[in-house]
Amino acid sequence: MKLYYAKGACSLASHIVLNEAGLPYSLDRVDLKNKKTLDGHDYLKINPRGAVPALEISPGTVLTQNIAVLSYIGDQSNIAAFRPAPNSLERYRLLEAIGFCEDVHAAIAPLFVSDLPESAHPKILANVERRLKQLEEILSKSTQNHLLPTGFTQADALIAVIFNWTTPLKIDVSNYPRARALHEEVFARDATVKALKSEGLA
Repeated sequence: MKLYYAKGACSLASHIVLNEAGLPYSLDRVDLKNKKTLDGHDYLKINPRGAVPALEISPGTVLTQNIAVLSYIGDQSNIAAFRPAPNSLERYRLLEAIGFCEDVHAAIAPLFVSDLPESAHPKILANVERRLKQLEEILSKSTQNHLLPTGFTQADALIAVIFNWTTPLKIDVSNYPRARALHEEVFARDATVKALKSEGLA
């Protein structure tokens, strides 16, 4: 498999999960601004939507979107929490959790727009706060401080990566101790440290 990623982007979650699963893979970094891979190839020919992650699972066969990529990696692994049985409630709960992570992703992402009008900030930040409150509420019902009762899953990796963006964006997260604790736990995992080093972030 080959993971197309951008440094520190949501593709970091797939990178972490690949390491957790112990699966063989290669990396290809993407310049999202210019839509080029590190060796100069047109990324739009790999993923016409131009986003990361993209996972080449065989020559010419590429999966995109976090929910598909993370689920596929999980299904190739031997980790039970990563690959709930088909048609089981646990599988749908995992998909639901990844979907919620994407809701948080969508709330925060507009703050990365370079020419975002100052007048738009209050509304966007209010939506971010709403999503972070929902995250904190979910975690308050967990005995392990993970999104699902099965323990660490792809959803935890993804939400930790998204939560990590609150630092460069200077979002106040002091009211979300459980989310902060989850972020710290995920970023201390060996698989995450390895991914951060590979991406030049550690």
